[in-house]
Amino acid sequence: MRSRIIVTSVAIFWASAAVAAEPTKAQPTPEHDSANTHVADVPEKQAIDPPRPTEPSVAKSEPPIIAAPSYVIERIVVVGNRKTNRRVVERYLPFSRGENLSPDDARIERARFRLLGTGYFRTVNLSLRKGSRRGAVELVVTVEERNTIVVNDIWLGFAADASSDGKARPFTGYGGASVAENNFLGTGVGLAGAFVLADRQVALRARITDPNVFGSRWALEFELIHNRARDFFGSRDVLVEGATSARDYASPEYKRTGGSISLGHDIGLNAQAFVGLRVEGISADLPKAASHVYGLEVQPIEFHLLRDNSYLSVLRAGLVHDTRDDVSLTSRGTHVLASAEAAAGPLGSDYVYAKFGVRAAHYIPVKWNHSLKLEGFIGSVFGNAPLFERFYVGDFTDFLPDRVLDLTFDRRSSPNFLNTSIVEQRYGDYAAKVSVEYRVPLYRGRVLYGADAFASLGFFGVLQQRDLERSITGYNSGSRIPIDMTFNAGVRFVFAIGTLQLGVSNFLSFLPVQGAPGVSQ
Repeated sequence: MRSRIIVTSVAIFWASAAVAAEPTKAQPTPEHDSANTHVADVPEKQAIDPPRPTEPSVAKSEPPIIAAPSYVIERIVVVGNRKTNRRVVERYLPFSRGENLSPDDARIERARFRLLGTGYFRTVNLSLRKGSRRGAVELVVTVEERNTIVVNDIWLGFAADASSDGKARPFTGYGGASVAENNFLGTGVGLAGAFVLADRQVALRARITDPNVFGSRWALEFELIHNRARDFFGSRDVLVEGATSARDYASPEYKRTGGSISLGHDIGLNAQAFVGLRVEGISADLPKAASHVYGLEVQPIEFHLLRDNSYLSVLRAGLVHDTRDDVSLTSRGTHVLASAEAAAGPLGSDYVYAKFGVRAAHYIPVKWNHSLKLEGFIGSVFGNAPLFERFYVGDFTDFLPDRVLDLTFDRRSSPNFLNTSIVEQRYGDYAAKVSVEYRVPLYRGRVLYGADAFASLGFFGVLQQRDLERSITGYNSGSRIPIDMTFNAGVRFVFAIGTLQLGVSNFLSFLPVQGAPGVSQ
């Protein structure tokens, strides 16, 4: 039985130099965040006299429209920032000195959520107070700082893999962690490192992020990567050149070493755009030839890697839109990430492909402070993308370990609850998923920020281009469509250092499920 612990946070450099992130914004509840946006010590509101009619009218006049008073921001005052530089706080404000501001301006609340989203602060309060002259005010930003040394992720669990000679093994362990200082010396600069270890696999990451390059509105990120990885291919009756008998799996090994640079900029208050370049050297040790039974036919195995040494150079661009009130304890808002990648020969790449993806999540508050999360994803790859850039089935089901730092730990296929050709799929050129999650708040506090019970249900599909050109044999009618169901239920704990999630799918994943390869019912 496998026990998998996942600690999650969101760290999108162009948004806040934090994650996950996710690591959370403070939940605006009486126990978690008692500070609310308010207006204090400002001159009394003055009604604007309605215009007088030039001619008498027998009709009853409309009541006068009272306009909200507008004040000039004389200065911006930041209170409570014992560690964080004042300019870091001001960067996330859509206001500047000399600008007009009314107490009911919607940007005030959005700015508060955005500051909470950096992960630097536990609470944020924006208020107005009298300035030195009539009609002038001071914008006061009161913050309560939080610990910014964050455990972004902890990965511990068991997976079913294969030995070096391709024989299936019941389980093996893996583990790793990601740690970050999201506000180094109060400058907003983020430093992060991560590692993962598994049987004959290791992945390392080091990252530095500056959300205000030279005091500008541009964000800059550098990352170094190194992977020594292996993977597991073959549905059944696997034959590898040089082997004297059939194997359970073909298990190629490869190495990746390289780095990336990314540049981001805000687009309005809730959106950010980014561009980046990643360059890697890849060394792959592949069998000269390998085959397996795919459906009811013997076909060659595609490893999606070039033999020996090769180079990958990828340009990436994307857009993020985020209006969530909290990263981990989200109850309302929307998060959308759209990205596009391209690798081509003129960039020095031996792999030529294009990749597109859109992921969107919408959170809806319901009765009793419960919330509903609706999420969808769609993506496609065109060309000869390497395997770690393709869509992996384990990233869509709760019953297999996700890829961690681009490493895959498990040899198994999707559980195949719907008895379809999804059992033949490992990597796909096309993928889509829709899911719904219901959340029930159990606790809100200070040391343990919160605990939520959750239950989720989703459907997904992973498809290869060749299966569009020619149907998989052995499957009839609707079973040819490679789709499956996934579900989970459990408790999610949010601490100062990260998020711990315990779900039933972690314990059910090793139970046998019907649906054998090549058999359609």
